[in-house]
Formats: sequence, C-alpha cells, structure tokens
Amino acid sequence: MLKSGIDQDKIIEMFATASAGGSEQVRKGVQQATLAALQGRELSLKNIRSVLKTVAQAASAGAAQNKLPGVDVEALLDQAVAGMDAALLKAVDANRVALQQLVNQGADLREKHLKKALSDLEAMEDSFIGALKKAADAAGTQVASQWAPVLEKMQAGGTLSGAKAATTAEQFVQQMQTAMRDSRAAGLKAAQTLAESYAALVSGVLIGMSDALTQGGSAKPKAAKK
Repeated sequence: MLKSGIDQDKIIEMFATASAGGSEQVRKGVQQATLAALQGRELSLKNIRSVLKTVAQAASAGAAQNKLPGVDVEALLDQAVAGMDAALLKAVDANRVALQQLVNQGADLREKHLKKALSDLEAMEDSFIGALKKAADAAGTQVASQWAPVLEKMQAGGTLSGAKAATTAEQFVQQMQTAMRDSRAAGLKAAQTLAESYAALVSGVLIGMSDALTQGGSAKPKAAKK
C-alpha cells in the first residue's frame, strides 16, 4: 500500500520479519524510507509530520505482527525512531543550506516566509514527538504500551534532529540580530559623518562671514559727497 509516496507494506514487512539481531537493518530501512518520502514533496512542517506519522504507523503495524522468538518490540520501535531522526537530520541540513543561500543573496530574515522557516525549525522536535504520539494512539493496546517508554525517552533526552534544528534556528536568529545591529551602526555612522560635515560646512560659512566682516571693518569710509 502506498500512502503519500510511502511504501507502507514494505515497512510493515520489514518490522514483521525483523529478527532479534536485525535492529540496525531496521534503522537503516526506516531512514531510507523516511528520507525518500521527504525528498518527494515540499519540505513543509505539515508534510514532515505526515511522513513521520505514516512511517510510524507502518512500523507499529509490522511490530504487532512480529512473532519471532527473542524479538524486543520496544527495541525495534526505538530503532524506528532512530531511523526517522537520522532522516530528519538531513532535512534540517537542507533548511540550513537554503536559509544561508537566501541570506547570502541579501534576503532579510525578518521577512514573513523566512521567519516562518525559523519558527518551523524550532518546532521540529515537538512535531516529531507529536506525530509519533498520534501513531501510538492509533496502534493497538499492546503496541501502544510498547511505544510508551520510547516516547518517554524521546521527551526526556530529546532527539538529534531536534537539537540541531534548534541550534540552526538560534544561529540564524543571532545572525539576524547581528545584521540589524550592523545596519543600525552603519546608519549612526552615516549620521555622524553627515553631522561632522555639516559642522565643517557651518564653520566654513562662519569663517567666510568673519572674513567679510573684518574686511568691511578695515575698509576706509568713502568721503561724503559735497
């Protein structure tokens, strides 16, 4: 079954047949599937949430079907989170590169669409956790209970993609503030230069007026006509 360009059946099968020692393959498989889905659409926060929720739901369905001996479903779900997190790191990098290109071309980070991009980066981790919570809520009781400690760990320790997204947003906010300070400093410097030039102009005028007065004062008065 394909949903939003995601082969859910493939993800379900991957989790349903994962052995006790196959957690690394699960992580890589989830990373590749998530990244491919993100690359196939506009990288908005809404689309990111949709992809994460769909992948997590498929992981839940597959994990519920896994009856192999020695398999730790919670560990599989943990690897699913790690795979999605790794894919999101790429999405954060893509945002950082795009923002830097726009700034290098003279875009103002105070512009509405760029402010939203920064806001979305700051909300990345909350969206990630929220999408997984919805997927867990939609799963059966048993799988939902196995999601619970995974989600608790995420909320307590955070995610790599969330930390990087927050750092990236903070760096660009600082860059924006620095640019604003530089702009104000340039404006003040220009005003100071203008003021100094004006003062020099006034001094020149005053000197010219003084010279005229001095010359006028030293000139001999003309004789009165008879």
